[in-house]
Amino acid sequence: MSKQFSALGVSTPILKALSELNIVEPTEIQQKTIPLLLSESHDVVGLAKTGTGKTAAFGLPLLQLINTESPIVQAVILVPTRELGQQIFKNLESFGKHIPNISIASTCGGIPIKPQIERLTQPTHIVVATPGRLIDLIQRKAVDLKQAEYLVLDEADEMVSILKESLDEIITELPKKHRTLLFSATLPGTIKQLIQNYLNKNVVQVSANMETVGNQGIDHEYIVVDPIEKLDVLMHFLNSRDGERGIIFCKTKAAVNKLAKNLAINRFSSGALHGSLSQGIRDRIMEQFREGHINILVATDLAARGIDVKEISYVVNYHLPDTYENYVHRSGRTARAGAKGLSLTVLQEEETIEIPEFEKELGIKFTKFQKPSAVSLEENNMLLWAKQIFKTKPNHDLSADLKTNVKTVFHHLTKDELVEKLMANYVLQNKVEVTEKPVKKFKK
Repeated sequence: MSKQFSALGVSTPILKALSELNIVEPTEIQQKTIPLLLSESHDVVGLAKTGTGKTAAFGLPLLQLINTESPIVQAVILVPTRELGQQIFKNLESFGKHIPNISIASTCGGIPIKPQIERLTQPTHIVVATPGRLIDLIQRKAVDLKQAEYLVLDEADEMVSILKESLDEIITELPKKHRTLLFSATLPGTIKQLIQNYLNKNVVQVSANMETVGNQGIDHEYIVVDPIEKLDVLMHFLNSRDGERGIIFCKTKAAVNKLAKNLAINRFSSGALHGSLSQGIRDRIMEQFREGHINILVATDLAARGIDVKEISYVVNYHLPDTYENYVHRSGRTARAGAKGLSLTVLQEEETIEIPEFEKELGIKFTKFQKPSAVSLEENNMLLWAKQIFKTKPNHDLSADLKTNVKTVFHHLTKDELVEKLMANYVLQNKVEVTEKPVKKFKK
């Protein structure tokens, strides 16, 4: 098990933590990166996707290279979002739990700065930060990076515009002789320029295959719908996965808000996550999701970075992602820690031509899922209507006389008769075709 990590040069305290975490085998990016960071002094560019284990690829060597006898900051890890920062912070703490006196601090934006300033008065070896918050701390002289030996730029392609503005100010605080480790899902021109400007000319580049670890556990499926029925098809799917946890991805904040509102109307246990929400709201929604108080998260791509919840059984791409990398990021939220998961993409007919390209680029196979019949969708809508009634709170402002009069109308009906009449009324009001057949379920 951990013998393979041992062969890469990983130390005994870290091997013990990996064994306890059931991390059984180094991924490709870990195999290529860990020995390089431990034995060489070059700057490194790592091309790796979500799910390929890149946090451990740079995190394990960093933890091992830290001199815990010295109380100074020796490594800085820059990340695009607080959520990703928190995930990396927690991972590093788990990996380093058996290293005596190791000290890691998370100093990301969106939350009060004073507790972070207080935290940095204590001995700190590794700082995980968003660029803006780190600059704020530097300007307040709350953090000293004068002896930091390592700078990690994680998810660099997601924060390239921020880095353009802030990297000069941060690097000025570092010693001239420091090592930069840049990790990115892609290598666009803007990142190449960043590498040329800030990394040593002898930089070493390593890359892992596009396929993510655990892809074997993800079923990739797509369903073709007409625009007018898209929401009904999604509601049918969600009803079939009642009680399970999942994430629905949309392209824009407006689309997230609109879909979240529809889910709320239909009494689904859900929450919305996008960049325009305050950090406090985002934290509260994420905590509710992690604790299982809500089952469905509707999110944009960037807002969902750093979500590492093991029990996510499905991901829905309500809008086709713009890039192959975003598909990898999205689908990688499910099938964590060896579990199985479903990544379902909702497409319009003209978008199906994209599927072969995704398959070729990502090395995966999509299965077409048959759309539910019109009758099945109508039956599902009636079920949702019934749930709305069931979950509606009584209106105590209505007069007692009115309540008595209405009850008198239904006085002689049994419960079954009342339900039958309500269903018949629903059919008349909505002019729908329903049958006695049970609702067809999506396969699990």
